[in-house]
Amino acid sequence: MPKLFLEKHFIRLSKKLVKNSSIIDAKLTKVLKQLQNNPFDPSLETHKLKGDLQEKYACSLTPDLRIIFKLTSDTIHLIDIGAHDEVY
Repeated sequence: MPKLFLEKHFIRLSKKLVKNSSIIDAKLTKVLKQLQNNPFDPSLETHKLKGDLQEKYACSLTPDLRIIFKLTSDTIHLIDIGAHDEVY
């Protein structure tokens, strides 16, 4: 099972998101567990990114919130989190 590595930027933004919403907090916990178990679980809608974000992936947290991450052989680097238009 790969390890999760939370970049400082990801930590700061995720704290802001969950501060005002216990629903987002619970959903984030669930999605991070799913990512660690299988980053390509169909429920996550994981897809490879293009352009400046090439070599990275995105998955859905909610219909509008996305998590941007990079995969290495044994680690999932969580890079960014936010609304669709903010992270792309």
